[in-house]
Parts: sequence; C-alpha cells; structure tokens
Amino acid sequence: MINTVIMKDKQNHQISMRLDKWLWCARFYKTRRLATDAIKAGKIKAQGSKVKPSHNIKIGEVFVIRRGPYTFEITVLGLANHRGAASEAMLLYQENEESLKKREQLAQQLKANNALMPHNSGRPTKLERRRIIRFTRKTSEE
Repeated sequence: MINTVIMKDKQNHQISMRLDKWLWCARFYKTRRLATDAIKAGKIKAQGSKVKPSHNIKIGEVFVIRRGPYTFEITVLGLANHRGAASEAMLLYQENEESLKKREQLAQQLKANNALMPHNSGRPTKLERRRIIRFTRKTSEE
C-alpha cells in the first residue's frame, strides 16, 4: 500500500489540494500546465459547473473530465503529496461504472470506424506518381 493516498495535517484533519495538481498526480495529464489549460478550456466540471485550476478538491467530490472523444466521470478517493506510479494514481479516484461502459463502447466504435476508413501513407511513391501521371494524361486526351 502507498503512503501518499491521503494527506492529513498534524491535527489529523484532511487537507484539500489544488485541482490542477491533483489531475497531474492522478495522471490525467502529463504536466500541470496541460491540466491548467484543460480546466480553463472548460473540459473539467464539478457538479455541472466550470471550475478554476486553484479549486480546492476534497475526497468524495465528483468531476466530469473530457479528454479527446472520451468522458470520465470520477469520484475523488484520495489526495497525493506527489506524482507517483500509475498503480498509485489509480487509487486516487474511482470511475463511475456507466462512464466506463460508455468509454469502452466509444473505443470500440472508433476502432470500427478506423478499420473502414482507408489509410493514406503520405506522399505517393515514384511508381505511384508515374501511374497518377499516366492516368491523368489518358483522361485529358479523351
């Protein structure tokens, strides 16, 4: 078990923590700056309203976090003194089961969509370029 899950002061009172730092410690973002930018952009909401990066979070608070196409609905379970391993970070929050199911369904849907879409490998090769030129000359001559 880790010793950084819950922070308490000398009188054994629970300490709150800045939201941007917690998101970084919980490994939702690689840097505090990215977490701050996401909060300012309105991608993190507490009880349906926008919050500031300096918002003091407490254990039991519920947040909705949007990262790309995915939405996480989480409950804060602990506060950390520092950013630790991913296994430690997972102990800081619990994701709502409904949120987890929606994310899995969306991931499967995105995989299926990507499989149907043709992937372009970038610039054409020399051979492909010659074929394109030959094809366009034939259509322009007709």
